[in-house]
Amino acid sequence: MTIKISQNFDSGAIEVLRADSAASIELNLRKDSHADIHQWFHFRVQGARGQKLTMRFLNAGQATYAKGYEDYQAVASYDTENWFRVPTRFDGAVMTIDHTPDTDSIYYAYFEPYSFERHLRLLGEVGEHPLARVLDLGSTVDGRDMNLVVIGKPEAEKKIWFIARQHPGESMAEWFIEGLIDSLLDDANPIARKLLQRCVFYIVPNMNPDGSVRGNLRTNAAGANLNREWMTPSVERSPEVLYVKQKMHETGIDMFFDIHGDEALPYNFVAGNEMLENFSDERRQKQQAFIDRYKNASPDFQDKVGYAASKYKEDMLTLASKYVGHHFGCLALTLEMPFKDNADLPDPHVGWNGARSAALGASILQPILLSLDDY
Repeated sequence: MTIKISQNFDSGAIEVLRADSAASIELNLRKDSHADIHQWFHFRVQGARGQKLTMRFLNAGQATYAKGYEDYQAVASYDTENWFRVPTRFDGAVMTIDHTPDTDSIYYAYFEPYSFERHLRLLGEVGEHPLARVLDLGSTVDGRDMNLVVIGKPEAEKKIWFIARQHPGESMAEWFIEGLIDSLLDDANPIARKLLQRCVFYIVPNMNPDGSVRGNLRTNAAGANLNREWMTPSVERSPEVLYVKQKMHETGIDMFFDIHGDEALPYNFVAGNEMLENFSDERRQKQQAFIDRYKNASPDFQDKVGYAASKYKEDMLTLASKYVGHHFGCLALTLEMPFKDNADLPDPHVGWNGARSAALGASILQPILLSLDDY
């Protein structure tokens, strides 16, 4: 068979420069739609069974987060369900994947994708549960549905909010949400049952459906970075943020979590609200108490490596967790997971992946329960 490389599917993204020989395939990372950002890739190779593929990404050194390719291994799958890491090297300019497929068809990606089909299936399963509802908040730029999952009674004492995947290429965020939702709806989970006696959970599994389907790393269909739109969202540029923000002000918030992925750091960590002017010593202590409880709940979570408090100073209130922390005075955290592996508990075969992200999502229920009386 002649080697064929394609990307015309959900979250597909690549530019093929040359593919006439398995040993010398040349590719470019494709830009986000309407934005000068290139990092995410997801493509299919056919016709290379038993041949050693040498795939060179010629513009990797000019990627938006080039350090993300240092000590990084790409993921691959034969069936789009089971993903594994493949040998990858980066010299600062060109990234190269060396791999010999066992079958005639194989997929390669920056991280294990979370498909829009799976997203819709998750919403369908949630909607059938007696404790949950799936609400429509409006439509995206491309006309896709913006859905909100509500688990628990709206009149509950505590309002817990989660949003995920403002940056669509950070697919680990929706895997995290799937694990969270599965645990909340597990009748045999005593932590979930205890939480739902006092709490209602508002969860947006995917803040950026358009960017996810288009194969963008960071932006929506209008080229907007949604996590810089929280002060002045608009129907034309960032309806996803506008509709979610309106609902938040309708419900109120006691705890808020914005779920993301970090390209460079091989750790799980959170970024808090230390830089806010109204961030008191009392709030600092309560924030640290939550972090300590999360560390106890999951050895995959740590607080030694992360972002400096000064990282987001000038534009901080345009970010979701800073906006929410400022306006609601609640616990508001941005949670980051790695595209690479968790250096504290590495798994060379899969690296950090969807299943591990889901497990981290499930484990956040314990620190939430233990922190309820703080907020």
